[in-house]
Amino acid sequence: MTLYQHFKSNTPLKTALFAFLLVFVFSCKNDEPVDDVCEKWEYEGVTGPDHWMSLCDDYADCSGMLQSPVNISGATTDTSLQPLALSYTDIETEIEFNGHTIEFVTEEGSSTLTLNGTVYKLLQFHFHTLSEHTINGNHSPLELHLVHQDPVSKNRAVVGVLIEEGAENGFLAQFMDHLPVSTTMPYISTDHYNAADVLPANKSYFTYPGSLTTPPCDQNVTWIVLSEPVEASAAQILRFEEIMHHNYRPERPLQGRVIKFFPE
Repeated sequence: MTLYQHFKSNTPLKTALFAFLLVFVFSCKNDEPVDDVCEKWEYEGVTGPDHWMSLCDDYADCSGMLQSPVNISGATTDTSLQPLALSYTDIETEIEFNGHTIEFVTEEGSSTLTLNGTVYKLLQFHFHTLSEHTINGNHSPLELHLVHQDPVSKNRAVVGVLIEEGAENGFLAQFMDHLPVSTTMPYISTDHYNAADVLPANKSYFTYPGSLTTPPCDQNVTWIVLSEPVEASAAQILRFEEIMHHNYRPERPLQGRVIKFFPE
């Protein structure tokens, strides 16, 4: 005898109880958080970059044709490109470690990048060690990504800054003692800084259509990788590596994309 037949053959009270249990079970199932279906991604092993696309349906783009990062080589100079129109303001300090990278959270809308007539708002900037983009096959020890988004289309424009070992970086120096090492203990201060101070004076750049370099690997990113690196000391670079370890995605194939170059 099935459970349903057992209840049906007994009192109306039991039948009502059975109906209530059915409603309760299905209601609870529908309330399950969607995030639970996605396995946590990492930078190595069975949840590393080669497997991101299989960890979750939402990560399907990680096997797409417009993936980043790429090796930058043989770029074509394009005189139709425009200089970067950056309008960065002073903002208060909020730094987080999200388990994968050190991230500076910005006040949304206070700093902008205008590109081809579209205004993108700076959302955050973060770091990768080693660099994700390579130049002629060579990594830099550190790379900074300034992530901007068009609030209408949700398309992104990301400025990549390569960081080489050399003199101490004055911009980074003011934060080195405050870099968080725990995901539950961000550093928040009323001290102000301007993200423009981390950029090189020369803003010549490479550009190509690509993606986020972490899941879900959305393919709606215009990449702008500055050709002029900035410097940071060996101790500064080592500190980022101690916290983040090697958090870079290996280069992806160009798949016929053209890398363009704008000389300032």
